[in-house]
Amino acid sequence: MAFRFVHTADIHLDSPLHSLAMRNTDLAELVGDASRQAFVSIVDLCLAEFVDTLVIAGDLYDGDQTSMKTARFLASQMTRLHQAGIKVFKIRGNHDAMSRISKQLVFPDTVTIFGGRPQAVLQTAGGLDIAFHGLSFASPKAPDSLLPKYSAPREGTVNVGIMHTSLAGSPGHDVYAPCSVADLHGHGFDYWALGHIHVRQVHAGASTVVMPGIPQGRDINEAGEKSVTLVTIRDDRTVEIEERLTSIAQFERLSVDLTGTVEWSEVVGRLRSALEDVRASVRSRHLVVRLGLTGASPLSWALIRDRDLLLAEAEQVAEHTGDTWVEKLELNVSPSAGETSEGVADPIFELAQSMRADASSEAFRAEARALVQKVIADLPPDGRDFAGKDEAGLELFLDRMLANGADLVTARLKAGGSQ
Repeated sequence: MAFRFVHTADIHLDSPLHSLAMRNTDLAELVGDASRQAFVSIVDLCLAEFVDTLVIAGDLYDGDQTSMKTARFLASQMTRLHQAGIKVFKIRGNHDAMSRISKQLVFPDTVTIFGGRPQAVLQTAGGLDIAFHGLSFASPKAPDSLLPKYSAPREGTVNVGIMHTSLAGSPGHDVYAPCSVADLHGHGFDYWALGHIHVRQVHAGASTVVMPGIPQGRDINEAGEKSVTLVTIRDDRTVEIEERLTSIAQFERLSVDLTGTVEWSEVVGRLRSALEDVRASVRSRHLVVRLGLTGASPLSWALIRDRDLLLAEAEQVAEHTGDTWVEKLELNVSPSAGETSEGVADPIFELAQSMRADASSEAFRAEARALVQKVIADLPPDGRDFAGKDEAGLELFLDRMLANGADLVTARLKAGGSQ
């Protein structure tokens, strides 16, 4: 016989999507609900595989939430597991620590939520005794390792540790209960069920150490398939793991080379071919694409000038492709070599060069920076990250805006449009 459980973390139910909502409300609604649907698919997996346990290694919630809709949703899913005799072991992560609803919900007695003191819960199933060791932290900040607080492994049992940790650190993630993989291997547990880092990691060794990653991406920075881990512990205490797909909407970056296109229909044709190819390779139900158009083409000025029309064309192609969405369109196209050389004495190109020179001056940049900072100050807090989250991000935003501004003016003049 064998003991089986599903290991997940970082579900972030009802994570806000303010920037996406500003661009496309229908897409924001789809992605906003995807975390719930991914959790439903996790419960479905538990039932289909007849597992003994579901392990949630922190951040089931996204923060300070009071939604009764979320409460009812979670209650219904936990009831499905309870009725199937599947136990749930959950720890609180840094986002759970900020959630008020996490302190108000009452779950079935088959759900164990570990508290602020180290605890080990014994479960016997599949002919094995399994000790689940868990520890939650009451604060959204945990600057020190929690590993010393975990008890030693219990003799004669399979020991599974559940921990929310940033390990040795990861870009884009707050430092939280840091510890090394080597220390986890040295602690003596058979399996470590981790959470916090949104990218899947597996560290084989004396223990099986798994960071399952987020089960549903929330933006383009969480691109690719997302999954959970199905764990099987055999009679001889060997551990087998399988990655199982859970993402409902999958984000992907797609670069399309437009070099040599001379007709608008050619551009649309290349977009269609590229979207159909990537759609065929994606297993998730929905595909959310950030399109990057590159290359040298005589159409470059028209593409820049009529960016809104190009986006509408791309969205129409995506709709016809099926369950495909365009999250954003990025242009990095340029005139063909012949156009550039012929335009050396062209007054429009001379004007473009002058504008770029003005935009690169510190005085002009200072004015632009002050204007952007004023706009940021006038926005509500959840809309202030459009120009970056720090000074370096703001400078990169200014680089893009100043360059794109000169290109847009040039494109309108070069294409002969006053629109």
